[in-house]
Amino acid sequence: MKEKIIVVGGYGQVGKVISDELGKIYPYKVYAAGRNFQKAEQFSVRTGRKVLPLQLDMNEPIAGDFFRDVSMVVMCLDLKNTDFIQSCVKHQVDYIDITADYSVMSKTQEIRPEESTVVLSVGLAPGITNMLVKQGKNQLDQVDSADIYILLGLGEAHGRAAIEWTVDNLSGDYSVIEKGNRKQVTSFSAGKKMDFSNRLGTKKAYRFNFSDQHVLPQTLGIPSVTTRLCFDSAVMTSLIASLKRIGIVRWLKHPLIREKVVDLFEKSQWGSEVYVAKVDVTGQLNGQSVRYLGSIDGEKEFVVTGKVAAYVAKNVYAGQYPPGVFHIEELFQPTDLFIDLRNIVTLEEKILEV
Repeated sequence: MKEKIIVVGGYGQVGKVISDELGKIYPYKVYAAGRNFQKAEQFSVRTGRKVLPLQLDMNEPIAGDFFRDVSMVVMCLDLKNTDFIQSCVKHQVDYIDITADYSVMSKTQEIRPEESTVVLSVGLAPGITNMLVKQGKNQLDQVDSADIYILLGLGEAHGRAAIEWTVDNLSGDYSVIEKGNRKQVTSFSAGKKMDFSNRLGTKKAYRFNFSDQHVLPQTLGIPSVTTRLCFDSAVMTSLIASLKRIGIVRWLKHPLIREKVVDLFEKSQWGSEVYVAKVDVTGQLNGQSVRYLGSIDGEKEFVVTGKVAAYVAKNVYAGQYPPGVFHIEELFQPTDLFIDLRNIVTLEEKILEV
């Protein structure tokens, strides 16, 4: 019987949360996998051996017998292509991915598994943002648009891969769906103010290439979806927007400058560890134009990302879900997820007449 759960990147920041959570439920069946066996071993010891170590280099070919006893893989690393995902599907292994890169995600959507369940958009953004928009859709009769806002604390020690992804997406263009049509936009442009909370106040957030805005028009049929990003430090957000406006951000394409900027973000702590995911969903309810405002906030974004992934993993591992490639909002209900996260997040919701 196939019982193993492999968490690739399982001793990393997010991976530890996932591995530890699953290890408590399925002791001795969860493997924290990565290139550095010593780190995996050290983490295994800290879990009382409920999570086992496994050496796995994603840059090397994966032998077919690797999947022999594997029931599920949870991927915490950014992949360059879908080869590994297709190998999982070929060997009837369920697959869950927490990464946010839409270029690989869009190719994964084209896979047609016959027996495996593949779940994408698992984390904060995408993930919780998708579920907040679905929560709004569930409460309205008609949805016309969804604006998504992400606030990240610069005091949190984000993983290097996450920092690299953010830096790489500060420059460049991408497309969004607006009123049902595709529109080309520029990253860190078109600033828009949003009130995040009494504690954080109103901040200006800017367009950013999170994958949720590409996915939700497909999965929830919303004509216009836009995602914006800001930081808890308004000074830093404004500085990046200014550098973008005068064109200096283009210098980040130079490898040496990029590396220095990533190092700076990785080593510096300029703010708090808070995060907020907030959505503004507009539409109709009982013939009246309304806005659904929903938000989730907490501290340590890597923890909530890991908890969301563990929630999806334990349900897919224990339940009967159809084969195919799905985004989180296609398989799960927001209320169930938010109840599972109630000890680490604060949920606020309201509907306002326009």
